[in-house]
Amino acid sequence: MGVFLAVLEWSALLVSATAVILVLEERSIFDLLDVVDLVNVLLPAFAISVASVISFYYNDLYDMRIARRFRDFVLRLLQAVGLTIMLLAVAYFAFPDIMLTRWTLFLTVAIMVVLLVLLRAAWYAVLRRRPFSDRVLILGSGRLALSVARLIDAAPELRLSIVGCLADQAETDTSSPSMLPILGPMERLRDVIRDVKPDRIVVALAERRGRLPIGDLLLSRFAGIMVEDGADVYERLAGKLAIESVTPSSLIFSHDFRKSRWPRAIQRSLSLAVAAVATVVTAPLMVLIGLLIKLESSGPALFVQTRIGLNGRPFRLLKFRTMRVADGAERSFWVKDNQDRLTRLGRFLRRSRLDELPQFVNVLRGDMNLVGPRPQPVGNAELFRRAIPFYELRSVVRPGVTGWAQIRYGYANNLFEETEKMRYDLYYIKRMSTLFDVLILFETFKIMLFGRGAHGATVYEGHPLEGETS
Repeated sequence: MGVFLAVLEWSALLVSATAVILVLEERSIFDLLDVVDLVNVLLPAFAISVASVISFYYNDLYDMRIARRFRDFVLRLLQAVGLTIMLLAVAYFAFPDIMLTRWTLFLTVAIMVVLLVLLRAAWYAVLRRRPFSDRVLILGSGRLALSVARLIDAAPELRLSIVGCLADQAETDTSSPSMLPILGPMERLRDVIRDVKPDRIVVALAERRGRLPIGDLLLSRFAGIMVEDGADVYERLAGKLAIESVTPSSLIFSHDFRKSRWPRAIQRSLSLAVAAVATVVTAPLMVLIGLLIKLESSGPALFVQTRIGLNGRPFRLLKFRTMRVADGAERSFWVKDNQDRLTRLGRFLRRSRLDELPQFVNVLRGDMNLVGPRPQPVGNAELFRRAIPFYELRSVVRPGVTGWAQIRYGYANNLFEETEKMRYDLYYIKRMSTLFDVLILFETFKIMLFGRGAHGATVYEGHPLEGETS
């Protein structure tokens, strides 16, 4: 949906910018029949529209998890316009022939902003009404059902509307929030289907053995009603796996986890090429950061720690030191337990992810790829294996400098948050591809550029795991 909105707005901005330039420069539309005039008008309009869309992307205006409401959009729009002007200044410096006069540029940008506000106001108004929505009936009223319902309710752009759910007596938690009204017990499935006429049925039962109404679901499927697995719907909407609802057999027989040698070879080649170039380009910056670390606090510039790598093999991970050297006492691995040791420079390095730059060396050594699950300290591995389902699957791929869990969730401070990150890691391993890696790299650059860290992600409505949380 974000891609469709970006293309729609880019097209509208290109047309409006072209029209404004024609009017202000007193040209006729017939002047565009001349190739020279066409280039002189379209290139400035193209530059403005592309700069706008890029700045909107980097200000999360196409991320419906963040710009959910019109108010959220307006608050970020002013910052996006400022970035647009900066991008245009760079473009005009590099290509002075496409430069517009100040008055023309000001009016063009002002009119485009007004057009964009009107377009988005209409967009959000349409989304609120959810026209032509598919009616969704959820089987189950437990945690998975509630999580799916909340994801659908928070994403009106999906054009899904929940009509209710059927409760299962086997589920102990049958609370019914307003977004998930209970229409009756599972035994009334056929009657409820006849009454509410759903377009989709989402099976989100906690326990299916002996509880799944196979006959009614088959009849529904052949009647044209889409029947979907709740765990698959959750995965598609949340960008992570509901690992409590995933069975070992579903992982064993899943074709998504099979990756041929070619994608892995392409991923490795891309990692080596980018790491080699990035090491050379960022070498002066890394030297500067190292000197600043030494000036701010005593101790080495680099922090070296043993982490778990591919197939469980340990390796020595390199990072810039962001904390004061410990006093020798036993320390927790959790970031929140070491806040008192973070330096001022260290906070900036963590927020901008610049503390990870030395890991380009780990990529060149073969310890890591650019993208993958973040490597865990050896000291935490045994605890995580016992507490987090399918934890060892993280080691079937090389760890990464950045990853899907890093851009969607950020740092973990306890075992429950590590479990949340595991959901994203499994999603990445399941859907790993070159295109996915490129998307993650773009998102990582956005985080580094604005220093925002990962966005607040939705949390699975499951039980917090027992274990160390301090």
